[in-house]
Amino acid sequence: MTETYEPNIVLENGKYNVIGTRPVRHDGADKVTGRAKYGVDYQSSDLLHAKFVRSPHAHARILSIETEEAEAIDGVLAVVTSADLPEAADKVISLGEGSANVKYLRNNVLATEKALYKGHAVAAVAATSPHIAEEAANKIKVEYEILEKVVTAPEGMADGAPLLHETLRTDEMGETADTPSNIAEHFRELKGDVVTGFAASHLVVEREFDTQTVHQGYIEPQVATALWNNDNRITVWTSTQGSFSVRDEMAQVLGVPDSQIKVVPMEIGGGFGGKIPAYLPPVVAVLSKKSGRPVKAMMTRQEVFEATGPTPGSYMKVKIGADDQGNLQAAQAYLAFEAGGFPGSPVGAAAKCVFTSYDIPNQLIDGYDVVVNKPKTQAYRAPGSTNVAFATETVLDELAQELGIDPIELRLRNVAKKGTRLAHGVVLPTVGAKEVLEAMQSHPHYKSPLEENQGRGIAIGYWFNVGFKSSVSIAVNNDGTLNLVEGSTDIGGSRTAVSMQAAEVLGIGAHDVHPTVVDTDSIGNTDVTGGSRVTYATGWAAHDAAVDVKNQMLERAAAIWDTEASDVELVEGVFKSKSDGKLTLTFKELAAELDDTGGPVMGRGTVDAGGLGAGGGSFAGNIVDVEVDPETGKVAIKRFTVVQDVGKAIHPSYVEGQMQGGSVQGIGWGLNEEYFMGENGDMRNATLLDYRMPVANDLPMIDTVIVEVPSEQQPYGVRGVGEANIVPPPAAIANAIHGAVGVRLRQLPMNPGVVTKELQNGSNSK
Repeated sequence: MTETYEPNIVLENGKYNVIGTRPVRHDGADKVTGRAKYGVDYQSSDLLHAKFVRSPHAHARILSIETEEAEAIDGVLAVVTSADLPEAADKVISLGEGSANVKYLRNNVLATEKALYKGHAVAAVAATSPHIAEEAANKIKVEYEILEKVVTAPEGMADGAPLLHETLRTDEMGETADTPSNIAEHFRELKGDVVTGFAASHLVVEREFDTQTVHQGYIEPQVATALWNNDNRITVWTSTQGSFSVRDEMAQVLGVPDSQIKVVPMEIGGGFGGKIPAYLPPVVAVLSKKSGRPVKAMMTRQEVFEATGPTPGSYMKVKIGADDQGNLQAAQAYLAFEAGGFPGSPVGAAAKCVFTSYDIPNQLIDGYDVVVNKPKTQAYRAPGSTNVAFATETVLDELAQELGIDPIELRLRNVAKKGTRLAHGVVLPTVGAKEVLEAMQSHPHYKSPLEENQGRGIAIGYWFNVGFKSSVSIAVNNDGTLNLVEGSTDIGGSRTAVSMQAAEVLGIGAHDVHPTVVDTDSIGNTDVTGGSRVTYATGWAAHDAAVDVKNQMLERAAAIWDTEASDVELVEGVFKSKSDGKLTLTFKELAAELDDTGGPVMGRGTVDAGGLGAGGGSFAGNIVDVEVDPETGKVAIKRFTVVQDVGKAIHPSYVEGQMQGGSVQGIGWGLNEEYFMGENGDMRNATLLDYRMPVANDLPMIDTVIVEVPSEQQPYGVRGVGEANIVPPPAAIANAIHGAVGVRLRQLPMNPGVVTKELQNGSNSK
C-alpha cells in the first residue's frame, strides 16, 4: 500500500503533465529480455582472462613474490605485482563522493610492503582462459611474515596495538601527532556548551553501542575489461557507479593523464556505494599493456566479500539530556569507526548525521577514523548514518519512556526545521522532518492493536544528500523526439527520472526522450551515482538542457512567423504566438521544420549542484511491529511502514522502490547481517548462503508513505531518495523488540543469539 502525505506546502506552478506519472522505464525491455550489456558481457576475439593472488593473512609483511613458475605456463601472457605500478604520490584527491590518498589507492589495488587484510590483492595473472590463469595464480609463491592483527576500532585504538602503517600519524583536530597510530583522524564538532546543557537536564541517558561490519550485498560481482592500445590510449569497460571517478582514480594510480583513459560504463547489477572504487581496472590495464591484448577480470563472490569495501563496524557512546517536559538540552557522541586497511571511514558523515534530526542547543561530537585489518570500508547507502541513528534513536526512545512521553511526540517537540544550526555549522533550509513525524503520528499503523509477544517501535533518520557536478546534452530529432545523453550511470532507473524532467520542460511525453548513458569521452564531467544526487543534480542538468532547447525552438518558431522570440510561448508542447492566436505549432511540427530554419538544435546543461546537504537532505521514518519468540530469540517483522520526504516524486514507482529496498537492507542490517570474523581475522561467512541477507519470507509487505516538502534549490523541488530509508530500520526494530519483551539491545545485528542472551540475563530492561 502506498500513500502520499500532503503537508500544507506546494510548489509554485506545481501542476505537472509528466512529473508524478509512472511511465515504463526506458531500460526495462532490454533488462527483462537479457539484452542489456553488463560488464561480464564484454567480449573480444583476443580477450585474456585475469585471476588474482590474494593474501591468506589479515596482517602480514610481504617478504618476496616469485612469479617465474607461473610465467612459464603455456597460455600465460602477463603477470603483475605492485612493482609494475609507478610510485604513488602521498596526496589527497577528490573522487566525487569523498576523497582518497593516492598512495593508499595504489596500495589497495596491489599490496606493496604489507597485506593489510585477508583477500588483499598481491599479484595478478592474465592468460588465454580463466582456468589457465587460476592455475598460474596458484603457482605464484609469496613469502609472508605474519603479524598481529586488529579487527575492531577499540582494538586498533588501544595502547600498544600493532600498527598497520608505521608512517601514519593522527590528524588530531588539525594538528599532526608525533607518534604513529592506527587512529588516522580525531575531529570534534561543537555547538553551545554541553556541560551547561547536561546540568540543566532533568534526565540524562548515556549508552554504548557496537555494530558489526556489513556488506552492500549487490548481486553482480565486480568486473572490468581493459585494453591498453598501441596508441597508448586505455579503454575500460566496467560496471561502476562513476565512470569519471574510475578514470580519475586510474590516472592517479597508473601515473597517466586522465585524457589518456576512456571509461565505458556498462549496465550495473547493484552497487549501493560499493562500486565506486576501481579495484580491478588499474590491474587489468597493466596486464593489457604487458600482454598487448584486452584483459578481463571478474571477482568471485568470496573475493567480493573479502576484498571490496563493506560498511564499517563501529563503537559509539551517545549521551542525551532533556528537561522534565522532554525538551532536549544537550547531546554528546563518541564515534569510533573502522576504516579497514586504509584511512577513510564514513565517520565524518556519521558526525554530520548523528543529531541532525533534532534542534539541540548544546552538542559535542568526537569522531575517530581507525584503521583495522579488514577491507577498506566504502559507502553503503547513507554511509555512517545508520550506525549513529541506531544509537541516537534508541537513547531517545529510552528518554521518552522514562519521561512518560509518546516517542513521536518527544521527537516532534525537538524536531529540526528550517533555520536549525547543526553542530558542523550548516543551517538547514526547508526540510521535511516535522512532516515525516506528523505523517507517522497520523498513520493508522501507529494506533493499531498489537498481539502477545509483539512490540512496536519507531525511529527517524537523515541523509544530507550531495549535489556535485552533472552534464547533459539533448539533440532534437526531426520527428520531435529527443536524444538525451548523460554521464550518470544508472542503478535504479535514473535514466527515466532524468528524461521526465526534460520532457516536462518541453511538454512532450517521457517516451519521446531517448536517454543514453555514455563514456567519459562523450559527455562533460559527471560525478558518481551516489549521495542521492542523480535525480536531483543530473535531473537539474536535464532541465537546464531542455530549457536551452526550448529557447532555441522559440527562436525557430519566431523565424517562421516573422516575429520576435519574446512573442512566442511554449504551452504543454505547443508553440503559440502571443499576438496572433491562430499561429500554433506543436513541438513535433516545429521539429520537422528544423532543417529549413537553421539546422540541428542541441541543448546542453551543466550544473555544480552544491556539496553536502544539497537541497536540505532527506528524512525518513519507520513504524515497525515485531514478534519475538522468547525461547529462540527469533524476531519476526509483522508490519513495516516507511515514511520519507522526497521533495517531489518524479516517478512515484521508483521512489516507492527506493523506500522499500532501503528498508529491506536496513532490516537485514538490524537483524542478521555481519562479517563473522574468525580468530585469524578471516571472514567465516563469505558466501551468500552464510551471509544472511533477508529473503522474501523474512519480510512483510513494506508500506510506503511519500511526503513532499519541496527542496528550495532544485527546479522541481526534488530531494534525493536513495539513502535516508536505510537509516532508521535497525533503531526502529530495536525499539520494537523492547516493546515486545522489555530488553534494550545495543549491538547489531540483533540476531537470535543476541536477543536470547539479553532475555536470559534480564539486566538490560530499560
